[in-house]
Amino acid sequence: MIKGTGRPVYEGVAIGRIFVHSKAHTVTNRKCADISRELELFNEAKEKARAELEELYDKTLREIGEEQAGIIEVQSLFLDDLDYIEGIEDMIKQGSNAAFSVHEIGDAQASAFAALDDEYMKARATDIRDISDRLIRILTGAEPGFRMEEPGIIVAEDLTPSETVALDKDKILAFVTRQGSSNSHTAILARVMNIPSLVLTDIDIDPQLNGRTMIVDGFAGNYYIDPDEETLAAMQDKKKRAGEYKAGLENYRGKPSVSKSGRCVKLFANIGSPDDIKYVIEGDAEGIGLLRSEFLYLGRDSFPTEDELFEAYRKVVEAMNGKKVVIRTLDIGADKKVDYFNLEKEENPALGYRGIRICLTQKDIFRTQLRAIYRASAYGTVAIMFPMIISVKEVEEIKSFCAQIAGELEAEGVRLNPVELGIMIETPAAAVISDLLAEHVDFFSVGTNDLTQYTLAIDRQNEKLDAFYEPHHEAIMRLLKLIAENAHKHGIWAGICGELAGDLSLTDEFLRMGYDELSAAPSRILQLRKNVIESEV
Repeated sequence: MIKGTGRPVYEGVAIGRIFVHSKAHTVTNRKCADISRELELFNEAKEKARAELEELYDKTLREIGEEQAGIIEVQSLFLDDLDYIEGIEDMIKQGSNAAFSVHEIGDAQASAFAALDDEYMKARATDIRDISDRLIRILTGAEPGFRMEEPGIIVAEDLTPSETVALDKDKILAFVTRQGSSNSHTAILARVMNIPSLVLTDIDIDPQLNGRTMIVDGFAGNYYIDPDEETLAAMQDKKKRAGEYKAGLENYRGKPSVSKSGRCVKLFANIGSPDDIKYVIEGDAEGIGLLRSEFLYLGRDSFPTEDELFEAYRKVVEAMNGKKVVIRTLDIGADKKVDYFNLEKEENPALGYRGIRICLTQKDIFRTQLRAIYRASAYGTVAIMFPMIISVKEVEEIKSFCAQIAGELEAEGVRLNPVELGIMIETPAAAVISDLLAEHVDFFSVGTNDLTQYTLAIDRQNEKLDAFYEPHHEAIMRLLKLIAENAHKHGIWAGICGELAGDLSLTDEFLRMGYDELSAAPSRILQLRKNVIESEV
């Protein structure tokens, strides 16, 4: 038996055959006799790759959602990237065959991106390798895709965006990869599909693993290859108990989220696009505590129009049938970049031009969002919250602009419903002056991801600092308590929409602090409700 470890990205136990995902293509520097023909082959490969990505985009949009489809759409942009394409064409003109040229230029550019400090730019290395592999496969005539004859566990060095979404979802029991992170495409897909998975494992990728039995323990972060009878029996029992626990959560569906002492807390869901509504309904959330507007801007080459944003917001609001939908305005910047915004490169983007700072300095972008949101308010219960707030002055400017937008729409005869205005508390500055901010807004929603990284001075995307990253740090707990107290002193409600909201070990603590709402991944809602109902707090 071989036992190994990795970082778990979704809990559960999977037992099945191993399917090694390999994408290696044999490419040699065969000199081409006809350069014109080789350029023609390269152009044909580009168009075939473009068609494949369009088909993959449609499949992803149907099966997973708009956020992941946007990742695929970004891939196709490299087919028009001049540095990439002209680099390949120059090599071909010097006599190299098309496949080798793609391999060399793709590898060089991917390595250059991977060496950068900026996390977003590093991620582009994966996109370049992905599109290069696709072009090489087409040019060499290799068999497309990865196939599983039966349900099993995928073992891979890593999986690119297009590879993950192209897989047969019904046959995947778990992912195990050597690379990746908690925010990788593999991890995101694992959470969407509710399957146990490990990233950053110590496994050796070997084709001889194909067909062998593997166990993935997403609770403990362990995997077992060719398990002995004792281990197999123990893991089968653990899997059974996990299944029974999940089935038991159905007993909490539809029940009020009220503790034994009578404390009531709303359990809302975080989503990235209108297509995630199905997960909100499946999870039995009482509303949406965070609709991330930025995903309506990703995967495009131009700004969405007011009508496009309105239709997206309306779809969500209508689907929630009167339940509250909290829409966060655009939080582009830091690790979320969009080329057509033409943002300058920053040495420290997490502390730079992002969130509300973009909206308040580019009012045309802000206006389009707000008009779309206010128009959507007519179809249900809508609240708006604004990210990266650090001062009362910002809030006053935001409220004035919102009143101006609402007035314009009413003058145009557009029907509106009342809209709550709240702010994200995700900077230490906002937390410390939350008593002052509470006088100007209808609610607080704490973004614990950023609040933690700013308070601890730790980049949450830097894996080298994982050992130092402590989301339960006493400083964070004190700030959270202060925020809730200041909200209630001024008669407004307070919620948490960051990762800590779904941390089951903190539910009692949040009830003691008096939080009125917790917004987490849809798959966490029933577990959170169980915690609340069984709590003595």
